[in-house]
Amino acid sequence: MKIMKLTDRSFEDLREIEQYSIRSFGKKVANKYMDDIESGLVLLSENAGLLQDVEGFSGRLKYYRIRHHFLICSEFKEFLLVLTIKHVQMDIIKRLAKLETTLILESELLLDRLK
Repeated sequence: MKIMKLTDRSFEDLREIEQYSIRSFGKKVANKYMDDIESGLVLLSENAGLLQDVEGFSGRLKYYRIRHHFLICSEFKEFLLVLTIKHVQMDIIKRLAKLETTLILESELLLDRLK
């Protein structure tokens, strides 16, 4: 089991997902969706092997799909860092190409603080 940590960016992503879901589908559906994401986070912390490599990238970024969103993560010996959360309809490869360097740097800085 890995210790899961979410970055400030991923918390902001979750807040936006929740707000959008409430506006679009109502509080009950939004709560269910957020519960599904939380369950997925727990499952992933217990089974980091579920992460998949993002093809064409450095190998430092991995992803896991929960319903309509990708969790973009970086895995270390003891830790699993959730760096950002993106909707599946986004061109994830294009978005990550823009964010890869920043996300890797953020993960290394966070890891240093956790040690």
